[in-house]
Amino acid sequence: MLSLDPKELPVPKVHQLLLGAIGPRPIAFASTVSESGVPNLSPFSFFNVFSANPPVVIFSPARNGRTNTNKDTYHNVKQVPEVVINVVNFDMVQQMSLSSSPYPPETDEFLKSGFTPLASDLVKPFRVAESPVQLECKVLEVRELGDQGAAGNLVICEVLKMHINENVLNADGLIDQFKISLVARMGGNWYCHANEASMFEVQKPLTTIGIGFDQLPKDVLTSSVLTGNDLGILASVEALPNETDVNEFKLLELSELFVSLESQPEKLELALHQHAKELLTQNKVLEAWKTLLAFNN
Repeated sequence: MLSLDPKELPVPKVHQLLLGAIGPRPIAFASTVSESGVPNLSPFSFFNVFSANPPVVIFSPARNGRTNTNKDTYHNVKQVPEVVINVVNFDMVQQMSLSSSPYPPETDEFLKSGFTPLASDLVKPFRVAESPVQLECKVLEVRELGDQGAAGNLVICEVLKMHINENVLNADGLIDQFKISLVARMGGNWYCHANEASMFEVQKPLTTIGIGFDQLPKDVLTSSVLTGNDLGILASVEALPNETDVNEFKLLELSELFVSLESQPEKLELALHQHAKELLTQNKVLEAWKTLLAFNN
């Protein structure tokens, strides 16, 4: 493990390491307007949602690491404290990237990047018509974190109105994570596409209390087959299956395995752990536990 003190590293190296390690990061495609009325569009991956009541999002148009200058977005929200946060999906990622070119302040990035401006209902900046979700916001505060290159400027925004394309909603009126097809920033030039190939589901323990790692049997905890993720699934159950259920499962589902490896306990244990791992990939957690516990029954 390499241990580093950020104060002892060049700022570009710190920046690259942080962006390479912390991701994927959601993208705030921020639409602002200057005091003289010039529209501006710029993407920022130092961004997230921090409250739902009130609805608050924060993004950071950081100071330029090379020139120590602030971005047009920063100047705009100081002059006109309003912004539209447009969500970026795969269909618009290339145009979004184009808009991040270092155009001069008088340039309209809507025109340069080919996006369609939509008048907002409550704020002056335009919305991006191509974005599946557009958040009209008022700027509550701009907090400068430093006066040197690469220092962040936290733009704290309250969401006043949400516009959502109905095509990305499911039958319950919620956003379907497969339909919205979001993209996120990684390190360097890399992005991440949240599609069916990259997404997976993990059930949240909102109402259940798992037994935890400290209650796992030693042979399970020290398994050479089961990974940390596998153990995390196993430790999330509220109770282990009882001995009767384990023995019944052993007779019905595992008898052939026990007979074939009866005289080779080490191979039997290994085979059971491998079978349990396969059951976990099929989300058959209870069956996996019965398989693991069968070895000692």
